[in-house]
Amino acid sequence: MIKLLIVDNEQVEREGMQAILQKGFPEIVIEQAKNGKHAIEVTDEFKPDVVLMDIKMPGINGLEAVEQIIEKHPNIKCIMVTAYDTFDFVRQAIKLGAKDYLLKPSKASEILETVGKIFDQVIKEQESLITSKLQQEKLQKTLALAETDVVTQLLFDHVHEVHLDILVEMLGIKSMNQMFVTVVLIPSGSEHLYSSIKQKVRKMGNSWVGALYGNQLPIIVFRNTDKSFRSQATILAREILTLAKNDQRSGWFIGIGSVCDSLERIRQSYQDALMATMDTTLPVKYRFYSDLPAFDDARNVQQIKEQEKEFFDQIRLGHWEQVRTNIMNLIQYYENEGANIQQTQQKMLEVLWIASQVMNEIGIEIVRPFYAFQVKDYQQLRSVTGQLLDGMQQSYVEHNELLEADTIHQIKQFIIEHSHEDISLEALGEKVELSPIYISKMFKEKLGVNYIDFLTACRIEKAKKLMGDPEKSIKEITFEVGYHEPNYFSKVFKKMTNLSPKEYRKKLQGKTNA
Repeated sequence: MIKLLIVDNEQVEREGMQAILQKGFPEIVIEQAKNGKHAIEVTDEFKPDVVLMDIKMPGINGLEAVEQIIEKHPNIKCIMVTAYDTFDFVRQAIKLGAKDYLLKPSKASEILETVGKIFDQVIKEQESLITSKLQQEKLQKTLALAETDVVTQLLFDHVHEVHLDILVEMLGIKSMNQMFVTVVLIPSGSEHLYSSIKQKVRKMGNSWVGALYGNQLPIIVFRNTDKSFRSQATILAREILTLAKNDQRSGWFIGIGSVCDSLERIRQSYQDALMATMDTTLPVKYRFYSDLPAFDDARNVQQIKEQEKEFFDQIRLGHWEQVRTNIMNLIQYYENEGANIQQTQQKMLEVLWIASQVMNEIGIEIVRPFYAFQVKDYQQLRSVTGQLLDGMQQSYVEHNELLEADTIHQIKQFIIEHSHEDISLEALGEKVELSPIYISKMFKEKLGVNYIDFLTACRIEKAKKLMGDPEKSIKEITFEVGYHEPNYFSKVFKKMTNLSPKEYRKKLQGKTNA
């Protein structure tokens, strides 16, 4: 729908012009203004696409009115209407931004032809704007999917530098010198608040929100150097917890991990954040890992963290013999150090509880392990801990046995056939009814590459084939292979092939000609 404003101090002229245009273009909406001042007022409210402006008017003349209208509304297209003796004014109006002019008197056919040309410009611009808006919306959707998947792979696997570098650029992360992870525990039944949490986090800026796994929502937060770490994390936690005030369900809690200086160390901050959620009964519903009660441990802090990371990775990979050996060695270590048996049992409970959280992440539902009684000595602690590990291992084995042998093949085929679509770990998870984290882990183990790497390879291979068609533009190929922004596509293509799309096409054409 196009909106037109006719401006003339003669009502007869306005009515005549409207009759001609209404007959020629029945779909347009027309308003009238009796002078320049009135035209400026009507324009602010009516917001026309095109203005037919008479030059000779009392008070504010057409030239002055056009200047003010275009200055305030640069997208409006103005057509001047003038007599022969005011043609010099038309030149001035065109310099100010007017698109065309009509002479008084004009034939109806001349009016329709001139105005029709301007209408065509308006329609093309509107279509281009709609297309651009749709592409932008698709790009934002793609980035949102990429963001959640990159968080998943950073915390549980490995992300290809192609996507990480570009994502940082596209999402406008100001600094990656320091970062930390927060884990939001969301009560069962309150999952619908995920989008609201995401919106709040986005308003705070400089964060990547992961996908919701079970009741856990991981968020990677990049440090704001204008605030202290505790201040930034506390403000974010309190903002998120405002959503819990109107929620009747209990169980909301936020764990805040330690600050790390690179994404390679982000998993440790995530595990710290999980540890901070151990006790959700605290009156304040967020806790820093650094505020956990200190456990008297003579081992090097860095050594402890490395061993914990290795331990959790062993659980994800299903290396249960190593898991059991490490647990028993840890118990033996505390016994040799003469640690209090109650404190050691509490430490083992923490380790097993985090292990169960790791299992839940990869789609293995397991009840939180606990000791039914206070052990009397280290021998009893080893026995009871061994029984708890047996139960956890059995849950892991049963879960794997339920998986069909061709699950990876299904996922691989799905990606190949739908590589042009917005495929996420969540979409794959729904397809094969598995946890997104488990899919990421399994895909990497079985095929040796991440699913994003595989998806990207499929898209780039398809793009290479399409490059051989000289009738297809780079922009068309961008959309056809599943990207929504040519610049983003070009960056990924160059990262993968060491050539820009234009350079690759030129090289391809050279081989064809030879």
